[in-house]
Amino acid sequence: MKDQDTDLEALVGQWLTVPDLAERLDLPLSAVRQLIDDREVLSARIGERRVVAVPEKFLDDEGVMSSLKGTFTVLGDGGMNDIEILTWLFTPDPTLPVEGAPIDSLRGGFKTEVRRRAMELAF
Repeated sequence: MKDQDTDLEALVGQWLTVPDLAERLDLPLSAVRQLIDDREVLSARIGERRVVAVPEKFLDDEGVMSSLKGTFTVLGDGGMNDIEILTWLFTPDPTLPVEGAPIDSLRGGFKTEVRRRAMELAF
């Protein structure tokens, strides 16, 4: 299990702890925890201290990317757990419109294409 966590941590790259995310979004810690509970963002436990953190790429200039929650829902409905969703979002896919991983295409405005791919995984 630890190797899988380390792999995800490296795959995602830049993470924000709950306090860092609260500061970035100018929200109280309780509001950030609620974002996680409501699945507006997904989190994982990272590092030696196993702190809860969120991928930094989930944020854009306005805050939490609006295209995330629906994408999480599609992938979750397809049977993926949070760690599998995070892994899929950050695994490079050269067939997507934006070079990089599905998260990069989401950030580039290709929500429909990413969700189409996510739906294909469910069937």
